[in-house]
Parts: sequence; C-alpha cells; structure tokens
Amino acid sequence: MEACHSPQQYKVTSYGATTVAIITLEELAGMWINAFIVCVLCTGWMKKKTLNSNEKILLLLGSSRISYLCFSWTYHFLSRIYPNYLYVHPILQILTFFGTFLNFSNLWVSASLCVFYCIKIANFRYSFFTFLKVKIDRMVPWLLLGSVLSALALGSVICTFTETVQGNNLTITCLANFWDTSIRTGKHFTPSFFLVGFGYAASFMAVVSSALFLLFSLWRHKRKMQTNSMKDLSMEAHIKAMKSILSFLVMYTINFVCLILSIIYAMKNENTMTLLISMYLYAFPGVHSLILIFSNPKLEKALLRILSCVK
Repeated sequence: MEACHSPQQYKVTSYGATTVAIITLEELAGMWINAFIVCVLCTGWMKKKTLNSNEKILLLLGSSRISYLCFSWTYHFLSRIYPNYLYVHPILQILTFFGTFLNFSNLWVSASLCVFYCIKIANFRYSFFTFLKVKIDRMVPWLLLGSVLSALALGSVICTFTETVQGNNLTITCLANFWDTSIRTGKHFTPSFFLVGFGYAASFMAVVSSALFLLFSLWRHKRKMQTNSMKDLSMEAHIKAMKSILSFLVMYTINFVCLILSIIYAMKNENTMTLLISMYLYAFPGVHSLILIFSNPKLEKALLRILSCVK
C-alpha cells in the first residue's frame, strides 16, 4: 500500500488533530454517560437480583455504546499515528468486522428499545397487538439476541466483501475510517451498499413505525379523555414517552441521513465531509443516552443525587 505524500501529510495532521480533539471530547462524554447507565443498572441488579425488560435493553444498549465509542476512539487515535499499518491484511478485515458489528448492535438495540416502548405503552385492541403486549417481556431476550446475532452476521458478510476486493482497486487514504474503507470498492460497491442500506433502513423504519403508532395511540386516548372529561395516569405516561420517542425520532432521522451521506461521500473520497458527518455520528450515542436518563425515573433520580453531592 502506498504511503501518504509528504506535502499532504502536514495538512492531514493539522486538520486531523482538530477533528480528533473534538471527536475525543464527544466520545469521552458519551462513554461517561453510558457508563453511568450501566453502573446504576448493575447496582440495582445486584441489590434486587433481577432486571425488568426495560432495564435489560438499557443495559445492553449502554454496554454496546461504550464498546462502540471505545473502539472508534482507539481507531481514530491510531489512524493519526500509524495510518499506513491499519489498512493491511488482516487488520483491515478485523477493523471492518468490529466496526460494523458494534455500529449495528448500537442501532438495532436502540430500535428495539423504541419498539418495546411502543408495545408496552400504546393501547390498541387488535388481537395481534394484545398478544405482543402480553408476551413482550418474554420476547425481549430473544429480540436482543436477534439484534446482536444480526449485527454479527452483517459484520461477517461485510468483512468478507472487504477481503475479496482489498487487492482489487481498493482506494484507501490517510483520512479514511474503518467503515469507509470497506465500501470504497468501485464496481464492488453495490453489494456492500445494499446490505448496509438495508441495515440502516430496517432500524430506521422500526423507530419511525413505533413513534407513529405511539403518537396515534396518544391522540386516540386524548380524544377519549376529552369526551369523558376525565384524566388518568396513562395520559401522563403517554406524554412522557412521546417526548422521549419524538426527540429520539428527530435525532434518529438526522442520524440516518448522516449514515447514508457518510457512505456516499466515502465512495467519492470526500474526506472532509466524511469527518464532519462523523462528528455528529459520534455525538449521537451520548446525547440519546442522556435523553434516556431523563426519561427514566430511576436513572434521573440517581443522576440528581450525584449532582447534589457534587454541589
């Protein structure tokens, strides 16, 4: 593999140092936020010897995000020190596999959380929905296992594509990241793009469908309450859940657009735009987890207790 040209190296180093500093702050914040979620849930697990379905999803989501942020930060740091050694066989395949696996684990587990909220909170009288509402707690472990295994399978397939085309016109630059390198394959781009796009679209559609169903349930419940001139606690639960889901929906929509744009710009070798998009993508896990903390009474109470002690 050819080394980077010396005139370009200074430009890459100066610009890369700034982006690495910003990404480092984002990822450290995200790791601390998700570590807080994991610590609180594990402490409660040790005390009560049990976890409810919501806590199981949050625990796996926090753990996957910590792993994803640690891996991506380590990669970005090393890519500035040993850029030429990261993209040789089998290092490129290993980076691609773990990057893809952790990325999709994060996306699909977070989508599973939205689906769980929808089924648990929304109120529909359809027989299939009632069946899901009764069985959802038993289905959560299988849903999480399916998300992890699907991400594992997709990581293996993308890794295979990368290994197949690595020696055939694979363009790798000093500013490339572990994900972009696996799809810059010219005529071999279509299979990888289809698989990656399908993975992104599946998680995005799950979030959108959950949010719309929950919104429709809220609207029906609110209209029924106005007709009967009465209030109950389920209305407050609907509103609080909708705030969390809708805020996540806005963030997830932006995240989905950024993911697609990262593929397009990576194919065009637009390194500057790819890095700018990456800044949002790495901020997303921390910001969304922070929203989850304030939408969960147990996590919010623990955070406020810690902040009061710090004061």
